[in-house]
Amino acid sequence: MPVPKRKRSRTRRDKRFANKGMKVKSFSECKNCKAPIATHKVCDVCGFYKGKKIMATKVDRAVKRGEERQARAQKKSAMAQQAQVDGQPQEVMPEEEPKK
Repeated sequence: MPVPKRKRSRTRRDKRFANKGMKVKSFSECKNCKAPIATHKVCDVCGFYKGKKIMATKVDRAVKRGEERQARAQKKSAMAQQAQVDGQPQEVMPEEEPKK
């Protein structure tokens, strides 16, 4: 009858049982956008949790940034028109660096 030449170490033995405690995660779908999310988590796509807006998403920030840029452009054009009416040389506002 064959017999092992050496004792199998504890770490080598225990590697077999390393994944025994892992469980399959359950997923649900977001009630707002129907995207799959882990249970009891805020939706990464729309930022809703239990029907309430909790987190600002990337799309929300992009829309807000676009609105701010439009407002700045309108303000700048209004200042240019006002300066043209007054006959004064127009004041140029330096562009701000985008924050990262």
